[in-house]
Amino acid sequence: MEIWEHPIPHYLTDKGNIFKTVIFTAAFALLFINIYAPFGVDTWFDVSRTELLMYSSFVILAGVLVVVNSRIIMYQVSKNTVLRYGHYAIWIGMEILCMALVYALIEKLVLNDPRVFWEALIVAIQNTALIILLPYAVLWLYFSLKDKREKLEALMEKGDAQEIAIKMMPFYDERGVLKLSIKRDDVYYLEAADNYVTINYLENQKLKTYLLRSTLKRLEDTMEPASFLRCHRSFIINSDKVQQIRKERDGLVLIMEHPVTKSIPLSKTYSDHFLRNFAGLQA
Repeated sequence: MEIWEHPIPHYLTDKGNIFKTVIFTAAFALLFINIYAPFGVDTWFDVSRTELLMYSSFVILAGVLVVVNSRIIMYQVSKNTVLRYGHYAIWIGMEILCMALVYALIEKLVLNDPRVFWEALIVAIQNTALIILLPYAVLWLYFSLKDKREKLEALMEKGDAQEIAIKMMPFYDERGVLKLSIKRDDVYYLEAADNYVTINYLENQKLKTYLLRSTLKRLEDTMEPASFLRCHRSFIINSDKVQQIRKERDGLVLIMEHPVTKSIPLSKTYSDHFLRNFAGLQA
């Protein structure tokens, strides 16, 4: 597909950007016509620079009205029609031609320019192209950079949201209702008692508990086996929070990081599986 057949970016027909285009083009044209003095503007009247600025402002206003009407029509058309680069180039060309025609008529009818109308029109087209194309190019670059920045920020926010979602651990009760969601890194261990599970987690640097009606087996199936390991029929621990494994009279126990003060038993039933996976994680 040729470039002329590609749809133009949405920001070129955005209502707010159209307003900025009109204002910026008018301001640029006013500066351009008073500094560069096209159309022989500095010879129109024998007046001071301040008065000349006032007169030239009226001339610029007449030309800008062309842009205003053009962009209003463009905005309405873009609602129902896909504008392509080819359409946009022709549209700008028509804006330049219409504005140049307005300026040429002002020169002939108001200022009594002695040149032939077509000669005045050709010069007006050249000057109007500068008045139009320079601010349009600057604004296009500005809108493009702004659009790319907004898209990048949106992607980053989406990525942050996904990262947060990945880091969160949901806890559902026996009916499948979400009861609690905690950062994975804040969960220390789970302890089962009958049909309830006590979730031990960190909140504001303090160890908190939450009683959930569910079974340890049901929760184990939803947890990451790489991080959360079954060490006892009543316990699942976060392996990242294990500070040491100690041999005591009743067998092996797990010493958890602060603020957990309770020793978690490591039963013979789960010890081989636990130690094998725990050693692999540490490696």
